[in-house]
Amino acid sequence: MNNYTLIAIIIIYLGVLFYIAFLGEKKSQSKWVNNPYVYSLSLAVYCSAWTYYGSVGIAANSGISFLPIYLGPVIAAPLWIVVLRKIIRISKQHKISSIADFISLRYGNNRFLGALVTIVCLFGTLPYISLQLKAVSETFEIMSDDSGSITTVGLSDSTFYVALLLAVFAAFFGTQRTDASEKHKGIIASVAFESVLKLVFFLIIGVYVTFYLFDGTSDIYNQISVTPNFKELTTISGVEDGFNWLFLISLSFMAIFLLPRQFQVSVLENNREKHLKKAIWLFPLYLLLFNLFVVFIAWAGKLTFGNTKNAEYFSLLLPLENGNSFLATLVFLGGFSAVISMVIVSTLALSTMVSNNLIIPYGFLDKFIKNQPERNSKYIKNIRRISIFTIIITAYFFYVIFSKELSLYSIGLISFVIISQLAPSFFVGLYWNRGSSKAAIIGILVGFFIALYTLVLPFTLQAYTGTDNFTQYGLFSISALKPYALFGVNFLSPPAHAFFWSITFNVMCYLVFSLVAKGNYRERNYAEMFVDTKNFTTLQDSALVWRGEAYVADIKSVLVRFLGEKRATRALNIFFTKYDLPKDTQLADARLINFSEKLLTGSIGSASAKILIASVVKEDQISLVEVLKILEESKENIVSNKVLLEKSNELTQLSSKLKDANEELISKDRQKDEFLDTVAHELKTPITGIRAATELLMDEDDEMPKEIKAQFLKNILQDSDRLGRLIHNILDFEKLETGRLHLDIQYQDIQKTITKAISSISQIAVKKEVQIRNKNTHSFNVNYDEDRILQVLTNLLSNSIKFCASKTGKITVDYKLGNELIEVSVTDNGKGIPEEDHDFIFDKFYQSKDQNTRKPQGSGLGLAITKQIIEKHNGIIWAKKDVKNGATLVFTIPFK
Repeated sequence: MNNYTLIAIIIIYLGVLFYIAFLGEKKSQSKWVNNPYVYSLSLAVYCSAWTYYGSVGIAANSGISFLPIYLGPVIAAPLWIVVLRKIIRISKQHKISSIADFISLRYGNNRFLGALVTIVCLFGTLPYISLQLKAVSETFEIMSDDSGSITTVGLSDSTFYVALLLAVFAAFFGTQRTDASEKHKGIIASVAFESVLKLVFFLIIGVYVTFYLFDGTSDIYNQISVTPNFKELTTISGVEDGFNWLFLISLSFMAIFLLPRQFQVSVLENNREKHLKKAIWLFPLYLLLFNLFVVFIAWAGKLTFGNTKNAEYFSLLLPLENGNSFLATLVFLGGFSAVISMVIVSTLALSTMVSNNLIIPYGFLDKFIKNQPERNSKYIKNIRRISIFTIIITAYFFYVIFSKELSLYSIGLISFVIISQLAPSFFVGLYWNRGSSKAAIIGILVGFFIALYTLVLPFTLQAYTGTDNFTQYGLFSISALKPYALFGVNFLSPPAHAFFWSITFNVMCYLVFSLVAKGNYRERNYAEMFVDTKNFTTLQDSALVWRGEAYVADIKSVLVRFLGEKRATRALNIFFTKYDLPKDTQLADARLINFSEKLLTGSIGSASAKILIASVVKEDQISLVEVLKILEESKENIVSNKVLLEKSNELTQLSSKLKDANEELISKDRQKDEFLDTVAHELKTPITGIRAATELLMDEDDEMPKEIKAQFLKNILQDSDRLGRLIHNILDFEKLETGRLHLDIQYQDIQKTITKAISSISQIAVKKEVQIRNKNTHSFNVNYDEDRILQVLTNLLSNSIKFCASKTGKITVDYKLGNELIEVSVTDNGKGIPEEDHDFIFDKFYQSKDQNTRKPQGSGLGLAITKQIIEKHNGIIWAKKDVKNGATLVFTIPFK
């Protein structure tokens, strides 16, 4: 492909990324930017050119040895819900803007420690960025027609211009705000987009190679399995390899937390903690998919090219070898995406660290104090922009001098080993409050120098001297000091060997010096805040132990220098409102000191913020014992407040329950009175009718016609029957209430009982012209008291007939079998049950609220008696809700 065509494709692609980043910033509140999928995909910045090209190279030459670098993050992912959530909470609470700020703050805002962490990150990340530039340069050379046009170094090197374009992108979208703790929605959106592209393109080339160039995975396996070193490619060779795997897995486990770009996307760019729930399975799935075809591409390349080509670029060389330049271009863009995302996020993170932990605290603080806020903001942005360009250009020259002699895989491991020196002070400091800043500094320095000696120095000297005498004979020809066999340990690979010795001495120094040299009171204060996150998050600004003399006006003058008059005033107003303080408060307390330091941390870093605030306040020294006592009292207050809050909630709930119970008793009492009035009325009505008819019959002579006499006698009989039913219902209810009713349980056919109930009520239904349908005519035997279930069915059918319209009324009786129970239902198309009555229709003293417009026709005990009978059978009865027309009442009878 022509050079200019390839450059045009790169520029167009960068333009697309610019547009996506622009949209992400413009629509920063949109759900398309703020969702767990974008967050999870942004974590795939871990998959750089090393993953895209380097893994294939190591798979071709060393077999499955590429896997440990991905197993570490997969093992770490489930722990994010505990460890990473804690880190995110601390970072949000203290407005952390980088991993250097995080570690520095843990050890009392130690300025030197923050600078040291920044230097370690620079040494660890610059080789990594150079790795990306190396990948761009070499893949550009493979894709272009004329490789001779790619010069070693200088203005005619296309890689140099690619590096500049990436610097422009990072500078434009990464330095729009002075507060580095704010989210970079545009960059994260573009990184997520690139993550999708590089995965899709890598899967496409995997499918193409495996199923188009070859006849599937079995074909590739069968062909490669006959090669001489196949066994070494597919197995772990002994204990030595086992140790290599262990150390490399540990290395990658640490890297997924500690790499500046990973800390940036996983912690600082996290919008919601709940996004972690999606990330803990989506990110490992992403890594799995990315590595699905690595082995097959590597083996296919080995079968096609043997050892004649650079194995790292088999994914690019295979389609080109078969004349498919379009697919090769997709692969190139996928690799370019991996490069862009890594370089941009890394330089963004490093530029913040360089400005906040190196340049500002060690050179610009005095100048900032004298300047106006607008000029300070401009200075901070320019420092970060210059830092971005400096970092990328430095990485470019590292690539020119060293990277051409090293593989992508080896450069990546050098970075991992250097960055891992932060692990003891980072991880142990999260859970052990005795760790001190002195121990952290000594541990990092010792580990860092051992890593340089055992890993970086050998190839540096070899590049300059052209000999490997240092590697072969060691420092001063002392065999115990051989860089790749320190103290005689010669069975580990160089990266695993360097990691083992550096991290061992690092941890030992950290633990020993933490126990020997205790940190000052400020260190212990922050240590407690980090270790006991849950309790101290509740305290918020009160978590800082401080004593001294400070004035609000002095603190405000510092805030104005960096935030401006408007933002500083607004922030202080929020603070006074939050803690219910007068707006004209003069003296500042520990809460305002802590609050002010947090406000400045995002712009100038935690160490510089501490120095600036300390310059305008007079702090009294506090003994470590006193600090611990205050912190212990604070924690006890938290626990006490929590217990009191729980007790208060319990009392509130009990009070609410008592209130409800009292209202229910009042309601029941009222309903009972209404019920007794109703019963008295119902008893009085037939008695009055009988008395009136009897008096008429006694007063009249034989002149009364026989037909009228017969009607009076019929009325007396009907009223007597009604009176008998009322008394029978009251007696039944009393027996059920007191538990004196005994059931005659027998094994019987429910269908026959339903038929009897329908027959007994049929005359009333016929009279009202209401249809009753027996839907399920199949027999089924179950244990129950037939008389009582007949009473239940008769009650339900009577109610349905009562509320159905004449002539159009329809009633359906049905039963179904459930899990060890039979479910009988009576459905009608009548007036239905008011929604507010659903939960009360079976109550013993309840009558519908519309009784003023519709006087009850019975005693009001029918459904209450029905419920008692069903419950005596160990069943339940209810009225179905959400029935559009009519009502459906259902009851169950267990048959086991």
